[in-house]
Amino acid sequence: MLKLQSLIGLPMIDQASGRRAGTIQDIWFDEHWQLAGMITRASRWGRRGMTVLRWRHVAACGEDAVLLHEQALEERLPEGEIVRCFHTGLVRLRNLPVMTLGGLQLGRVSDVYFHQDEGTPIVGYELTDGFISDLREGRRWLRIAAYPDQVTLGEDAILVPARAEQDLEQATSNR
Repeated sequence: MLKLQSLIGLPMIDQASGRRAGTIQDIWFDEHWQLAGMITRASRWGRRGMTVLRWRHVAACGEDAVLLHEQALEERLPEGEIVRCFHTGLVRLRNLPVMTLGGLQLGRVSDVYFHQDEGTPIVGYELTDGFISDLREGRRWLRIAAYPDQVTLGEDAILVPARAEQDLEQATSNR
């Protein structure tokens, strides 16, 4: 399982030539919140859009670099097409509140866990309650794969079943 934030800032290396293809600036998600690609360059003065590499071009994700298949091609997409991202975009996953259907806020998204080789769905969130709480109690982990059709990823909040509160507490106490 990989943490999404560990990819941001990593160099992308062409597997065939060993040439650096760029640096990951952000991660972009499709409308189903699956990893769609990596943003390599954002808008610059007067130039609209973002330069991206689609996730299908990733051969491997390591601690120090992301390796790309031989035919990896960057694309320039209009900003309006890149809606859901981790740091940027119209809908930002980072810092979204995670709420139960009972109205209880479990925390805010600090990081995202996913499996590189399984269609890149999000499998869990690392949650924060703020700096002081993180220092005292640590961050908590919520495995959303346990609720396949019961998670709503909205523009302003992520909604999970009420039982997620108990699952979150168990995950915290079993660390």
